Amino acid sequence: MDRRKFVSLIGVSTVSIPLMSAAIELKDENPVLPTVKPNRLKAGDTVAIASPAGAVWDENLVEEFTQILTGLGLKVVVGKTVFERYGFLAGTDDFRAKELNDFFADKSIKAIFSAKGGWGCARILDKLDYSIIQGNPKVIIGFSDITSLLNAIYAKTGLITFHGPVGNSSWGEFSMRYVKEILFDGKKSLLAGPIFNKAEHPVTIKGGKAVGGLVGGNLSVLAGMMGSNYLPDWNNKILFLEETAEEPYRLDRMMTQLKLAGVLGKIKGIVFGKCVKCDAEEPEKAFTFMEVLEQNIKPLGIPAFYGAMIGHIENKYTLPIGVQVEMDADEGTIKLLEQAVI
Repeated sequence: MDRRKFVSLIGVSTVSIPLMSAAIELKDENPVLPTVKPNRLKAGDTVAIASPAGAVWDENLVEEFTQILTGLGLKVVVGKTVFERYGFLAGTDDFRAKELNDFFADKSIKAIFSAKGGWGCARILDKLDYSIIQGNPKVIIGFSDITSLLNAIYAKTGLITFHGPVGNSSWGEFSMRYVKEILFDGKKSLLAGPIFNKAEHPVTIKGGKAVGGLVGGNLSVLAGMMGSNYLPDWNNKILFLEETAEEPYRLDRMMTQLKLAGVLGKIKGIVFGKCVKCDAEEPEKAFTFMEVLEQNIKPLGIPAFYGAMIGHIENKYTLPIGVQVEMDADEGTIKLLEQAVI
């Protein structure tokens, strides 16, 4: 090849490399959408029970959960996924996605309750019809693996979703209180507690208050979604997290993943709920869970606390993903600044 032509080609290549890099940095950014709030629930409403993730193995779950919801004055439609078993999933990906799309399209259904978590929601995110969901806003609630579903729907449609109890959760006085206050009464609730165990007060990691949109859920689920186009904009958000059965080194890996993805540098505050069964198998060779939290969170210099009633625990809050809240890291509270339903 003629040297002059070769040098010319090299010049074009070197100029194009930064432009390609810039394009890569800008891709997969979800636009910030207007907030869409579902209608509040009321006695007489028809709601659906679905299992968008794991198979339901407890045959009594359906009947017991149906009784809980009818006790709230609701009429219940039980989805076919609740009875389907496909390996560890409640049916194939297409089957589970179609049921969710159908439930959102059905205007007689006012809310979708998750029977359980498990694993599988991330597998159907690219099969959901977000235009149908956005055009038919309704309550959808769950936690654990349902984290991916809740955050993807909020990111893609602006619909407020709800991180709260599933069918195989405890539905005692504490959990029921926040379901009623937030989903039925539309209260600007103060999430404070645990009111039944005052000795177990939240631990302040970095004091102060912060205001922002509430997002989050299960840490391992969120970490597994990094790099996808199904996560919300993290700027000026209050991030809440919870986890179960993860050793400190794995928690450190996931928190580092959030840091390297740029998440921790954008948020205004962190609330870590409960980390159940998160002790090291060989504690003499490891950091403690709290040491891992402090190492990852304190350098951020933002308000943060541990111990909110969020996660794989008996009593839990209902948290509206997408609403504006004020967190107080000294008091260990989250205050809703707006109604989550209309």
